[in-house]
Amino acid sequence: MKYLSHYPKDLQEKIQVLIDKEKLSSYIKTKYPTAHTYTNDKALYSYVMDFKNEYFKKYQVSKVMYDGKINVINNALGMHSIVSRVQGSKLKSKNEIRVASVFKNMPEEFLQMIVVHELAHFKEREHDKAFYNLCTFVMPSYHQVEFDLRVYLTHIDLLGKLY
Repeated sequence: MKYLSHYPKDLQEKIQVLIDKEKLSSYIKTKYPTAHTYTNDKALYSYVMDFKNEYFKKYQVSKVMYDGKINVINNALGMHSIVSRVQGSKLKSKNEIRVASVFKNMPEEFLQMIVVHELAHFKEREHDKAFYNLCTFVMPSYHQVEFDLRVYLTHIDLLGKLY
């Protein structure tokens, strides 16, 4: 259970019981019954821009896409990048968000959590208290969804895809 290793032992034990009783799939399906419909880059861009326009207005996002190499190369689920260039006397920056392709067939709450996480990095660079406060401001259930995503990823490692 590598995705849950930093959680308290009692939570890990509860998930292990679900695994042992073969009820992990039903736990996830009960909480998150359907996958989202944002399965291409254009739909993902629109989805991200809705969040950006509501909560992160001053930041520009030039590119949003699913990336099949993220999990393999970076051991991550999403990536943000900020590239600055000098254009004449001005400094221009381009922000990009890449989401792991595994999110194409997951519940919308999981995708939303990754999008909120990556957008929050434009304002707060480090994973500190201010960063997580921003994440929970945008998505009050952020921590619960992150935990459930880790449970889902554990399920994928053990049994394969659910959706």
